Amino acid sequence: MQVEFYKYQGTGNDFVMIDNRSGFFPKENVQLVARLCDRRFGIGADGLILLENDTETDFKMVYYNSDGNQSSMCGNGGRCLVAFAKDLNVIKDNCTFIATDGLHHASVANDGIVSLQMIDVADIKKEADYTFMNTGSPHHVQLVEDLEHYNVKENGAALRYGSLYGKEGSNINFVKKINEDTFSLRTYERGVEDETLACGTGATAVAIAMNATGQTNASSINLNVEGGKLAVSFDKIGDQFTNVFLIGPAEFVFKGQIEI
Repeated sequence: MQVEFYKYQGTGNDFVMIDNRSGFFPKENVQLVARLCDRRFGIGADGLILLENDTETDFKMVYYNSDGNQSSMCGNGGRCLVAFAKDLNVIKDNCTFIATDGLHHASVANDGIVSLQMIDVADIKKEADYTFMNTGSPHHVQLVEDLEHYNVKENGAALRYGSLYGKEGSNINFVKKINEDTFSLRTYERGVEDETLACGTGATAVAIAMNATGQTNASSINLNVEGGKLAVSFDKIGDQFTNVFLIGPAEFVFKGQIEI
């Protein structure tokens, strides 16, 4: 069967997009999804996303990591899916959609910047050398020296597979403070099992962690990721972070057909 696919990227985080409103895609075929995401034998991507019908929102997001397994929320993937939905004329400039972590609101500006509302965050684990929270996906946040030369894959894997997070593991973010409202980060993503050029839920976690631990008082934070620039804004009420928005570009790359 020939399947039409679309490729999108958000700050270097790239995704295979498939319009599955007719329900044709074999969703439980882990090997197929992994092959489509393979950079040598398939299309190549950090993940695959299905756009599906939903009775109460504009659409449903079904997200797979590049290993072929359905996974938790992907922020940059969600932003790219919003751009895809607009290109398909499923939405105009504003929308709601349902994902594995619940309801999301999003908007697309005239310049293509997508703002995606993330889940509220209140449960933050603050330790001496790291912070942990769930921003739709679990994230470990840790300040490091010399981020530019840090071995993200080796050190990220050690934490991801270590005793701290057990079998489920966690995404791992290494961070450097640039100034009061700007931080650089590099992320090791579980499911990809490597460093990626960006991670939206990771950028969200870093912004919240830096505020929660007193590294910044800003409520609008700039994030330098390997693939570009993101921003995260939020309201802080006591220890709860609400009205959290992940903001950045989401761009169409190419479309094609592949035999499955």
